[in-house]
Amino acid sequence: MGEREKARRSGLGAPRLSRELIVETALQQIDRSGPQGLSMRTLAQELGVEAMSLYRYVHGKEDLLEGVVASLMSDLTSQLRDAQDQHWQEFLQTVAHAVRQIATDHPKAFPLVATRHPAAPWLRPPLRSIEVVNTFLTALTGNGFDDAAAVNAYRAFSSFLLGQLLLQSVVRGAEAGPVEEPLDEGRASVPEHDGNTPLDEAPEVRRLRALLSEDRSDEEFEVSLEALLDRLARDVSQ
Repeated sequence: MGEREKARRSGLGAPRLSRELIVETALQQIDRSGPQGLSMRTLAQELGVEAMSLYRYVHGKEDLLEGVVASLMSDLTSQLRDAQDQHWQEFLQTVAHAVRQIATDHPKAFPLVATRHPAAPWLRPPLRSIEVVNTFLTALTGNGFDDAAAVNAYRAFSSFLLGQLLLQSVVRGAEAGPVEEPLDEGRASVPEHDGNTPLDEAPEVRRLRALLSEDRSDEEFEVSLEALLDRLARDVSQ
């Protein structure tokens, strides 16, 4: 239950301002109007405060959007931790459905997860959290995948989820284009960590960083294209 709902049910009126409340309210605004409809001014109006008071908790819209993404990814992180001892096929099913649930519940916010810069430049959206990627790689290497196979699975799975779920989000009303407002406020850059998770606490991500950093987009495109053509050929022959 969110901070605003707790306050409403307890009859205490407006809840005390906090980063959690600000991010929660921002997500609600994005769910209604998309990221383009979110501003510090409209957010302050909804919370019943002056816009300047928000800057005690967020550094600007850039930091605010990072907070929204982190909030959306936090539930995914806990779900994958619970599932990482499953057989790898069951684990990947869990990953796919958990990420799809984010896109289903928050179609206008999902493009933020899918398109904003990830926690490290060599990670990929939508599996763009260091914690999520570390859990993903740990689950696969623990199920017999060697390093290269685990990273290849991460790349292929990210591409699959990105294509499928961005399309789903657009069909459900999300804007496909970037947010037009410049997002250079504050100190939201997180090149080496995601939220409170430094690379020292993500050993698989740190160990496989070189493999994760390789640009294999040409090869991946051709492999995906061939797989699609093979599937279509099977459909035609049946």
